[in-house]
Amino acid sequence: MSVPLDEKEIDDLRRRLGELSDRSAVTDLVARLGVWLDGHGLDDPGTVFTADVTAVTPGGVQQGIDAVAAGARGQHSGYARLQHFTSNVLVDLDGDEASVRANLVAVFISGGDRPATRVLVGHYRFGTRRTPQGWRIARLEVLPSWGAPVDSAALIPSPAA
Repeated sequence: MSVPLDEKEIDDLRRRLGELSDRSAVTDLVARLGVWLDGHGLDDPGTVFTADVTAVTPGGVQQGIDAVAAGARGQHSGYARLQHFTSNVLVDLDGDEASVRANLVAVFISGGDRPATRVLVGHYRFGTRRTPQGWRIARLEVLPSWGAPVDSAALIPSPAA
């Protein structure tokens, strides 16, 4: 037997469903950034960033989508493979904006003109904004905790003879 809901309960359910939907979309956006970076930033940056995005990374400060995309491509080019892992994504919603914190582990596999494989561990801070195209990153900050070169042979075993 079900009990009918009154208008206040229905409105509360709609609000809560909207909040869950927004949290899911922002969490997906964080994952989409990792996929975009792993692809060396070759896909459309407009699927991840706002036009007026600001990025503060170990590579410097970039302002605007073209500069952020170029900065990411420059920092990630020359590596044979990339893998960005994010975890513990915390989303603080505030209407059409959200603040986000996430842990970061990034692995850069040597190749091309990059002689050393390295690992970067730290966290991200994002400012995100709802746009007509969906949620996008308006501010990105990479806060490294530590980084180190690693032995590529330990990460990528040689094929059996």
